Amino acid sequence: MLTFLPVDRGRKRATVEELLTLPDDARAELIEGSIVHLPPPLPEHGHGKGAVIHYIGGPFDHDDGRGGPGGWWILSEIDVEIGGDVVRPDVVGWRRERLPAPWGMRPIRVAPDWICEALSPSNERHDRVYKMNLYARGGVGFYWILDPAERILEAFELREGGWTLVGDKARVRPFEAVEIELDRLFPPIA
Repeated sequence: MLTFLPVDRGRKRATVEELLTLPDDARAELIEGSIVHLPPPLPEHGHGKGAVIHYIGGPFDHDDGRGGPGGWWILSEIDVEIGGDVVRPDVVGWRRERLPAPWGMRPIRVAPDWICEALSPSNERHDRVYKMNLYARGGVGFYWILDPAERILEAFELREGGWTLVGDKARVRPFEAVEIELDRLFPPIA
């Protein structure tokens, strides 16, 4: 469950600077002026996030010898400022021509080109409603939702200010140059 710190109506809204005073390993975001503490992820959440980093980050960030196109920064659990809020997407990517070097920035203030969130029961509404709207307002070009419980990858592209479902197959925009084995994004079936 997401935990919002109580807001004292006489107190000003929380700031990015206040968020950055939390320990580096704190799982928190700045949402509409409140610091929100996120629950620890479930194992299937971590597995899905790691698989996306491997299958997307390998050819697009590192080009790990698979003949991938490169040209991206693919990062995990990075603070990103969008429209005054600071979120920490599970996996996030920028085309290198838009963000030449992300090193040493916290938060990164360039809107990502792509974001992937892995759902957990405690964060589904937050990711599907609040973050989906925030990312559209912020101009994020692509948003993937990985649902380990349902074993589904939903891929959306921002078109004319709204999201259009663009794929749930093995070649998904903006990374259609590489085929993803979708079953490998999810934990094995027992």
